[in-house]
Amino acid sequence: MTSLKERLTEILIDNKLITRQQLAQALEIQKTKGGRLSKIIVDLGFVKENDLAFALSEGLGLPLIDLKRIKIDADVLSIIPAKICYHYQIIPISQMGDTLTIAMADPLNIFAIDALRNLTGFQINPIISTTDQIIQAIDQFYPDTTTGIIEELLDEISESKIELIQEKKRDTLSDQELGLASRQGPAIRLTNMILEEAIKKKASDILIEPMPESLRIRFRIDGVLREQEAPPKSMHPLLISRIKVLSELDIAEHRLPQDGRFKVRIQNRFVDFRVSILPSSQGEKAAIRILDKSQASLDVDKLGFDDSSVAKLKKAASAPHGMILVCGPTGSGKTTTLYSILKFIDSPQKNLVTVEDPVEFQLEGINQVTIKPDIGLTFASALRSILRQDPNVIMIGEIRDFETVDIAIKSALTGHLVLSTLHTTTSSGAIVRLVNMGVEPYLITSSLICVVAQRLVRRLCPKCKERYELNKEMIKRLDLSGVSHSAFYRPLGCKYCFKTGYSGRLGIAEVLLLSSDIKNLILSGAEELQIKQLACREGMKTLRENALALALQGETSLEEVLRVTAA
Repeated sequence: MTSLKERLTEILIDNKLITRQQLAQALEIQKTKGGRLSKIIVDLGFVKENDLAFALSEGLGLPLIDLKRIKIDADVLSIIPAKICYHYQIIPISQMGDTLTIAMADPLNIFAIDALRNLTGFQINPIISTTDQIIQAIDQFYPDTTTGIIEELLDEISESKIELIQEKKRDTLSDQELGLASRQGPAIRLTNMILEEAIKKKASDILIEPMPESLRIRFRIDGVLREQEAPPKSMHPLLISRIKVLSELDIAEHRLPQDGRFKVRIQNRFVDFRVSILPSSQGEKAAIRILDKSQASLDVDKLGFDDSSVAKLKKAASAPHGMILVCGPTGSGKTTTLYSILKFIDSPQKNLVTVEDPVEFQLEGINQVTIKPDIGLTFASALRSILRQDPNVIMIGEIRDFETVDIAIKSALTGHLVLSTLHTTTSSGAIVRLVNMGVEPYLITSSLICVVAQRLVRRLCPKCKERYELNKEMIKRLDLSGVSHSAFYRPLGCKYCFKTGYSGRLGIAEVLLLSSDIKNLILSGAEELQIKQLACREGMKTLRENALALALQGETSLEEVLRVTAA
């Protein structure tokens, strides 16, 4: 059976619109950057959009319409909101019976056709037009639209059985009614749209928070929370109930916190969602962590660290035994770094076991354990059992107490390579933290190989970043006298980065290897600053230095450096 991509390439080649060499170039760009093949070919200038539309019309046997010459009925336009039209680059033309005719720039986009069929309830009959004509038509026929996707769905919900229950002057729905409503079309579509929008914007978290008079939805994008369009508070019970149904949680429980997870398939890739429901004074709050494996790069060389830090990390990971700690605040990429180290050292000759809270990514060939404190399966108890499983490498999700760190250090001293995280802000601070937890200095120097402190800085959008010169007064005020030049870049914001000025994040790290001199300093009871100063003299680059290097390369902004790192 011929795929849609093969059908498009056949049409292009048969009509001699592009050469096979140009097609290979376009396919390579699509492979690395994604996007529609037809748009890539037009953007590269290989084919004019009008010629592509004509060829698709001939090759697929679909009508080609000139939108400048038609008038669309307002009732037809009301079927699909403007935001949906912009998102899929389509516009409704006519409706007859249960069939809705849609003008599309890419009639081979079956995902758009399926989404429109689910949204409208109509069978979709695609016809062809150009992107420019479709955008112009949307601007013309939706001139003053302020109604968003959420409001359109609410109009549909107001005509459903849920609204009839409210008309009986009942303030809340029963748990049975919530369960039923959460399985009905409007609640499903609304929840799906929120999830799809979060994935489209590459968010890491979704927060659904009830306020006194409203409902707030925020996405954490590149580490920063951004408020999104949200439905009124009356939709809150349906959203929470739908999320509970997806996560197989108890919809009748509203007093206690609940945790769950679910998985969906979007555009031929699987995305995991980890859910936490927390009762608050205004109602239940949902926090959803998005675990998109396609966005995760579990490769030490692709973490974004500088070459020196990567070399030190690989050297430490190649040790037969000892302990490696990764430090940083929540959301700084510690778990990704640990997984990357595991993938680097994984081999059939090694038995790798992890104990986590919870397991974020399933790694093939690695034994992963999720702790369950409510039944007594804690980090410490799991570790004691793991040591009887003949492991070579042990990964501990987080060291939280003396019992856990005591077992971890003893494991490192008895021939195991132990990887874990610690909540400190600097690499030298981790050593002091271990001492404060009750670990004897001689045990630290005998077991600890290296400490990695890391952060994630937002990457400037390459399409809209702007170069500027920093004046001497500001360089002095910010204590940047050590920088080689004063040229930096700043964010502007464009449609590609959703007006944020940033797109993606980069890792920065300071890697402290325990040399003999640093070990002697620890044994003498030295303070954090003394350890840091000696490590810097031995070649360690601090987080601030690595972040400044990225800013001078135009990868991030000076504001981001100052936000994420300390002097």
